[in-house]
Amino acid sequence: MNKIPIILDGDPGHDDAIAWVFAKADPALDIRAVVAVSGNQTLDKTTLNARRVCALLGIDAPIASGAHKPMNGDPVTAGNWHGESGLDGPALPEPDQPLSPLPGVDLMAKVLAESSQPVTIVATGPLTDVAELLLAHPEVKEKIGQISIMGGGLTHGNWCPGAEFNILVDPEAAYLVFHSGIPLLMSGLDVTEKALIKPSDFPRILAVGNQTARIVVGWLEFFYRFPMELGYSGAPVHDPCAVLALTHPEIFQSRELYVDIELQGEYTRGATVADFRGRLGKAPNAACMMEIDRERYIDLLVEALQFYHGREVAI
Repeated sequence: MNKIPIILDGDPGHDDAIAWVFAKADPALDIRAVVAVSGNQTLDKTTLNARRVCALLGIDAPIASGAHKPMNGDPVTAGNWHGESGLDGPALPEPDQPLSPLPGVDLMAKVLAESSQPVTIVATGPLTDVAELLLAHPEVKEKIGQISIMGGGLTHGNWCPGAEFNILVDPEAAYLVFHSGIPLLMSGLDVTEKALIKPSDFPRILAVGNQTARIVVGWLEFFYRFPMELGYSGAPVHDPCAVLALTHPEIFQSRELYVDIELQGEYTRGATVADFRGRLGKAPNAACMMEIDRERYIDLLVEALQFYHGREVAI
């Protein structure tokens, strides 16, 4: 079986962590590197979270610290969703491997340069690292097979009416990525807010019966608190869609669309604007996930967690 080599770039974050649960468990994927970016929390916190999640899951790949701020502007964090640590809830193991001496962008470039086949970047945070990679290392661009992102929303935002958090944090980075010509898989709010894990699903997940399943339920119980106050029927666990769009595209309905990034609007900066009717006459630049089979999503999470049977780490 030819595995898909991937780089995980995220800002963990409960949903990033669960996305990485899927990625490590899937035999179709080969995790070549993990890079943390500022987003859900400050870079020092997301880097520590990335290292702890890798220790929990047994991800044996170099881990690096990426961008500490957007390309233009100050950091924006989401502690109201993810807590003071960025990954509040269950205790996690301490890191079990050193941080790479390379900056995140240079580690990504090294992995790409050394790969004999195209590498997919799975980006579940702001796109700062990916954009800076394209600027600093144009020589490896041809090694990027595709970029699968969680970000944006074609009809609405969540951090403000027009924009989703990951794109709003660094619209200039998103603009560079969407205009890069690299194939994009976009899992935006259009689909991720349908990727709900409901409290009624928690017992089934817990019944898997291993350490990782117990921690995932703990993450979900914490992460659900804020969306519950907003009237959600479950936790919109966004980021796994960026992994599953690669490995299980059959659970999605998608549309090929031209998507651009609004950089100037007073109310719409960071909006992902889709040309649904082809009025601009531009070729699609993104495969946009629009619908998800929620029940199958839960099935796949349960199946992924079974991979961790027999793995128990000290906490």
